[in-house]
Parts: sequence; structure tokens; C-alpha cells
Amino acid sequence: MRDRTGVFLGIPTNQFRLLKGAISGAAVFFFLTFAAASAAPYAGMVIDARNGEVLYEDNAHARLHPASLTKMMTLYVAFEAVENGEISLDTKVRISRNAASEQPSKLGLKAGSRIAFRYLIRATAVRSANDAATAIAEAIEGSEQAFANRMTRAAKRMGMTHTTFRNAHGLTQSGQLSSARDMSILARHLIYDYPDYYNLFSRIETYAGIKTVASTNRRFLRAYNGADGIKTGYTRAAGYNLVASARKGNVRIIATVFGGKSTQTRNNHVADLLNRGFRRAKKNVALRKPVRPLYTKVLNAGKSEIRLAVVPVLRPEEDHANEDKGEPSTALIESQGLGATVPTEVGDLSENQDWNDIRPIVPVERPRSESVLGETVSNEKIAGINLGMFPTMESANKRATRVLLFDQKDLLSARKHYFSDGQGIVLKYLGMTEDAAKRACDYVQHRELECSVVYVR
Repeated sequence: MRDRTGVFLGIPTNQFRLLKGAISGAAVFFFLTFAAASAAPYAGMVIDARNGEVLYEDNAHARLHPASLTKMMTLYVAFEAVENGEISLDTKVRISRNAASEQPSKLGLKAGSRIAFRYLIRATAVRSANDAATAIAEAIEGSEQAFANRMTRAAKRMGMTHTTFRNAHGLTQSGQLSSARDMSILARHLIYDYPDYYNLFSRIETYAGIKTVASTNRRFLRAYNGADGIKTGYTRAAGYNLVASARKGNVRIIATVFGGKSTQTRNNHVADLLNRGFRRAKKNVALRKPVRPLYTKVLNAGKSEIRLAVVPVLRPEEDHANEDKGEPSTALIESQGLGATVPTEVGDLSENQDWNDIRPIVPVERPRSESVLGETVSNEKIAGINLGMFPTMESANKRATRVLLFDQKDLLSARKHYFSDGQGIVLKYLGMTEDAAKRACDYVQHRELECSVVYVR
């Protein structure tokens, strides 16, 4: 090594210093060159959410790693499952060892514990919790692989032609790929197919059953005026991804970026893309919502499968953890292009059809004790809200599910009751104070649903 004569490995010390500098410079140059060569590929797209018009695209069809943008589809399928009665928001989901062992980001779920399904949805949407996403998958389909297959089928039905899912959380896995175009399609479906859930994506923080969690997208939500979602994603293979939505006046723009270099540079770039979108978007255009994929179940019949289109039927909210789960079929509806409008097929329910099969609220005089489909409400004075009279239990259940999606605290603490009077089903939420009932009713009416405060004496 170094000796007393100033020689290092046979090289004079002054010459070694020069050689060391040259080697260090070459190493830095090599590192930077390698880093640039190995950086995640960039892709971007900007669309007018109202009609799907493409306002900007760059490498938008390339199949790239989606990272946690994957959870957008995990949540879409979860919303579909709740709406169609496969699982309830209040179902207590048992956490498997597989889910509990997922890598961070995570909620911190313990194997063997139970947690309401609604909290898994919150943790996945806001915190991007991998353990919660896996728990959703297992609760709905029994295994993450079966759920990933369902996610892929859902993607194909939407026209996401460059997307294949292998897991529910987005950690890098061979074959799990999507594109900026496909994630933009999915963003539109989240906004317009499940508007009652969409508020989840704008939350800076939320309570997720065991703790309050902060949004992974909070920097962008706070920094960009009008931003209300949707989802971040990061892995080494993917880079820094973001699907963002913002609304100004009657214009809504969606910007999607894959392969950002850092959180800040990605956020800055997405902000620039949204600005570009608002400048280019027409002021007044007709709203053309994407066609909602047909909900289906798959029945196994020996070696063949019988695929049946199913009109959503919501059952009373209870624990469905032990019931058999159906699966949707492949590619029943495929939209050609972001702005395509596909005619509604038989059995497909549009957003308006879902919720408009109700009769106007009519004041009903009740005896002092009311029969609640087998239950009896006590004579004690209780405040609540009346959400209207419905022709069938199915339509009443649909409205009940929609209202629960609002996550309004007074409603969550109330008890749901169905009253049958021979003319229809009256839906009420009871067990609130008068002030709580007024708050809940104001909240419901603000979302353009009918409601009145009632008392049971």
C-alpha cells in the first residue's frame, strides 16, 4: 500500500492523485449515463373529461408499468361489487397473512384481524395501501389472482386494449402493464360511473378504521386549483406516475403521466399539462359520458362457461363474506377510443336508470308504533330522515347504497329501516337527534336527492 517514499501501489503519490480524479470523473459520467438509460420511459396524455377528446399525447399507447395507478381498477371493481350486492360496505373482512405481509405503503393491518370493507376502500384510495388493496381482492374474489383476472376483464370491457393486471396493488410484476391512454379511459369511468365514490380521491386525509391516513396525492391536491384526484404511483420500474383530474367551471381535464423523475418534477409537469388542457378545451361542449360496462356474472358449467348479463340487484346490507362470488364475463362492451359513445345494450343500466325509479316523497301518517318489515320502532321520539317511497325493495336498496357512499357521519350512525304500506317501500334512516337529521338531510339534498326530516313518536 502506501510507503514512506510517497509511492502508492508502485505509483508516485502526485500521479496517483491525478489518476484518482480521472477515475472518479469517469465513474460519475458512467453512473449518470446508466441512470439516464435505465430511467422509466415517459408517457403522457391530456383529455377533456366531458367527451374524451384528446388534447395532448406523447407515447400514450406504450405498455408501461402502472405502479399504484393499478389501484384505480381495484377500486372500480370494488365499487361495482358493492353496488351489485356482492359485498357490503359494512362487511367485516378478515385479513389474511398474505394481505398483512404486503410491502409498504400499507395501512398496517394484522393477520387475523377484521375490518369493515369501507375502510379498506378508503385506505386504498387515499393512502394507496397495498395491504388494503390485497384484502379487497381477497374479500371479493377469494384470491388476488382471481381478482386480477377480473380487473383485466373489466379493463377490456372499457376498451383498455393495452392493459393486463397481475395483482391488485401495483407492485412490479411480470406482465402487469398499462398505458397512459388506458389509464385516462379508466379515470373517466371512475368519475362518471361512480360519482358517489369519487369524493374519496380528493381527500387530504381520512380515517381508515385503525388510524387516520394522509393522501399520497396531498401535495398536488393542495397546490393545483381545482384538483380533485385521482391517483399517484411509484416504483423503480415505473418512475413517478400520476393521473390527475381538475375542474374549472364546467370544464374538467384529466392529465396522465408515466415515468416522472421525482414527485416534484412530476407534479409540476402534470400542472403544466392541465393548464395546457384548460387552454385548449372548448368552453361549451356536450357531455358524453363513457358507456358503463355491463355487469355480468360467470356460471361454471363443466368445461364451458355460461355468461349471463345481470341487472344489478342489491340485497339488504349484511355480511356476505361466506357467499359465493360471481365473476363478470369478457369484453361485452368495448369502447373504440376515448370519446366513443357506444349504444346501450339490453340489460345495461345507465347512470340515470339506476336512480330515477322512485316516486315523489309523500307525507305518510303512521300509527304510534310502526312495523318495519318485521321490526318494531319504539314509541320514543326519534328523529330521522325519509328518503322517499320506492316501488320495489331492489330500488330502495339502490338508494340506500348510494346514500351510504356519501360517508356522512350522521347517516353512518343511524339505522336503516324499510316500511311497507301496500303502495311501496318507504326508506328511512332513524335514531338521530333532530340536529343530526337536519344535517344529514341537507347533505343528501345538496346532492340532488329528495329528503325530509321525520319523527317517530
